[in-house]
Amino acid sequence: MNILVINCGSSSLKFQVISSDDGSVLAKGLCERIGIDGAITYENVRDHLGKEKTVTQIEDHKKAISLVLDALTDVKGGVIRNLNEIGAVGHRIVHGGEKFTKSVVIDDSVLKAIREVSDLAPLHNPANLTGILACQALMPNTPMVAVFDTAFHQTMPPKAFMYALPKKYYEQYKIRRYGFHGTSHKYVSEKVAEYYGKKPEELKTIVCHLGNGASVSAVKYGKCIDTSMGLTPLEGLVMGTRSGDLDPAVVSYIADKENKSAYEVVQMLNKESGVLGLSNGLSSDFRDLWKARNEGNKDATLALDAWAYRVAKYIGAYAAAMNGVDVIAFTAGVGENDCDSRKLIYDYLGYLGITIDDAVNAATRGKVQEISTKDSKVKVIVYPTNEELAIAQETYALVKDLK
Repeated sequence: MNILVINCGSSSLKFQVISSDDGSVLAKGLCERIGIDGAITYENVRDHLGKEKTVTQIEDHKKAISLVLDALTDVKGGVIRNLNEIGAVGHRIVHGGEKFTKSVVIDDSVLKAIREVSDLAPLHNPANLTGILACQALMPNTPMVAVFDTAFHQTMPPKAFMYALPKKYYEQYKIRRYGFHGTSHKYVSEKVAEYYGKKPEELKTIVCHLGNGASVSAVKYGKCIDTSMGLTPLEGLVMGTRSGDLDPAVVSYIADKENKSAYEVVQMLNKESGVLGLSNGLSSDFRDLWKARNEGNKDATLALDAWAYRVAKYIGAYAAAMNGVDVIAFTAGVGENDCDSRKLIYDYLGYLGITIDDAVNAATRGKVQEISTKDSKVKVIVYPTNEELAIAQETYALVKDLK
């Protein structure tokens, strides 16, 4: 079965077509600047035809979906003859609140529930919903599945997810820690267990999903017991442009000093902070920061050091929360590809009995590789994530018996 995976942002739409038979990618691409001027980048991966970018007006997400389907069925570059060859559509949904602990087949009740928690992710869930409705309009007979970023973290106990606020705020507004990147954390923790010939239920694993957005999770015997992101993806690690943890009084203090609203300050914490802010606006790209660091730039050096320090602190906290750790996994863009940034982190971890083969670490980029030495008390591994494949697999598992 061919699964179309859709990931809608507010002004973008990423897509892949994946075969459930072997997990291979047939085609992939991106619609960007939706509602502005627009462009679609499409790649026929199966036939190695390369990327093609077409600048075109994309009024809305329905138009974007239409362009995607036209590209997939194009006589020259398409990978399917007609839409009947799409067996199902898997949609990435950022926030499921407490309503969803696993992926579900989409029906009217699911759409209603996603709408109801949209105020918890106002930048993401409405766009996700728009993508679903656009697909339903153009593919009314094709089953669709919602795969939630928050679902994997719903096994966290109350002591981990509750904020120390008056309880009425949880009861009335469901203000609590939810966590994100759940599809990636689940995929990597399960794949790492498989790599070591274990069941997830046999391992205590810390997954470090380190990209422009970043989070760490504690996965104890196959279940997430804690994760660094909270009510929103702003909490936790220092990230590309997000501040991560800080004293909440900072918001009102800056608002008073700068005559800004709380909303404006939070926007700054999301878009102008993190390593971008610490580097004095230099860059949120780690490649730029390392180049500047190696040239003696003190702001870039501080940004990278603060970033690694926060990751190391969370690893230590989660080792304590699980009363030990068997495996630490690095994944996502920085975690998979940046050996220098990994070293900044693991240099803090000797107290866990961790020893790293620096030469192996330096040679590891974008591939599965254990970087710890044979006598290391904790295994440390680089394991590339594949959220699209995980979405496709969960989609297939739910729809395979529907037809």
